[in-house]
Amino acid sequence: MENLSIKEFYKEMCGNNSTLLDEFLGNKSSNDWGHFNVFDIMNFYYSGSKKTEMTYNRRLYYKISLIKGKNLVEYADKTVLIDKQGILFATPKIPYRYTPQSSEQAGLFCLFTPEFLSKSKIGFLIDELPIYQPNSDFVYQLNDEQYLEMEAIFKKMEAELSSDYAFKYDLLRNYLLQLIHTGQKLKPTESQTHATNAASRIASLFIELLERQFPIEHESQVVQLKTPIDFAQTLNVHTNHLNKVLKETTGKSTTEIIHGRIAEEAKLLLKKTPWNVSEIAFALGFEEVAHFSNFFKKRTALSPLKYRN
Repeated sequence: MENLSIKEFYKEMCGNNSTLLDEFLGNKSSNDWGHFNVFDIMNFYYSGSKKTEMTYNRRLYYKISLIKGKNLVEYADKTVLIDKQGILFATPKIPYRYTPQSSEQAGLFCLFTPEFLSKSKIGFLIDELPIYQPNSDFVYQLNDEQYLEMEAIFKKMEAELSSDYAFKYDLLRNYLLQLIHTGQKLKPTESQTHATNAASRIASLFIELLERQFPIEHESQVVQLKTPIDFAQTLNVHTNHLNKVLKETTGKSTTEIIHGRIAEEAKLLLKKTPWNVSEIAFALGFEEVAHFSNFFKKRTALSPLKYRN
């Protein structure tokens, strides 16, 4: 799934330029795992004085953006204003949007899949790092000295990507970890809550996170966010607050929406795939087949096998 998302990212950025697309996708050793690349923000998001909004899209890769210019970052019920320059550590688990507030924009960003870091000799599991925890703030304001320190690491990455050094991907992993550890030492930028937009934003983020898990395309793909607590922790809001927002905006509780979507996916898998009931139950996050059968029967008045037949 990660490589597919990377391809979608490049296709969006390159348009019909197949040569450029091949160049970007080929920027990876066939003997290495995962994907990594570095870009200049100006080359991708801005044309003259045009301002481009970074929307909530389906990101299955990690992204670190070094931003120079005034920008507004929105996630969950919070907004953060990057007044001059900052750095953003984006994870697939937290959808966000940032919007330039001026035409003067610069900086760099890198994107990578989790496999890229897991290949490290010290075996980093990226989601165990503090900066990528659900309750972590991931936007940091930078002073001039901090910006130059971060920029120097990005420049080293850029230079190494085009080198012929046999172990360059090991070196790139070290640079990436240096960037992450430097970020973890920073003080998070103070966020503000705007009640007028917060409810609709939380609701849309919840739906985005829910839908991101579907469709289930292979047996090894397992639903990770299954309960209201799972979603609330990922969105960094209280479970009761999430439920209140969804009740106000959709008329349904958090549990009702989650269960309804899982039931719809179960129907599709029973009708469209040859997988047995146990495989479907596991993919949908059920540890016991009996629990899945009871769940399905409660919503359809049929057992999974009777529905399939």
